[in-house]
Amino acid sequence: MRVKRGNVRRAKRKKLLSRAKGFYQTKSKLYRSAKESVDTALKYAFVGRRRKKRDFRRLWVMRINAAARANGLTYGQFMAGLKAAGNTLDRKILAELAVSSPASFTRLAKIAAEAKPAVAKKKLTGASKAARPKSRAAADAKA
Repeated sequence: MRVKRGNVRRAKRKKLLSRAKGFYQTKSKLYRSAKESVDTALKYAFVGRRRKKRDFRRLWVMRINAAARANGLTYGQFMAGLKAAGNTLDRKILAELAVSSPASFTRLAKIAAEAKPAVAKKKLTGASKAARPKSRAAADAKA
């Protein structure tokens, strides 16, 4: 006995066409093109939910960097200083402070500057000095 799917088919198509409301021309009226459009839209929605997290993090980093530079620190120095000071504020909160409360951000920048670890320069050993390419001026002087 064959199955005709009567109500099930109609409900399925109606649901899909309702998801395609507002799409351009046949993409909201004809089942096949509407299905393609809805599938593509869902794919982009899935990707967009992940992109949103990246985009917001980039925005927060830019805001923190701008505010840190206004206080005489780079973003990396500011974050390293906060970490060394034991501060657990995340980038979202720091960016909000930078925009809405510059005075409190300045206090945080001072804390970060005081706790900022000193940058240790690597000492070159004799073997690594020999492996380094010489400057052009030194090479020309020998020749």
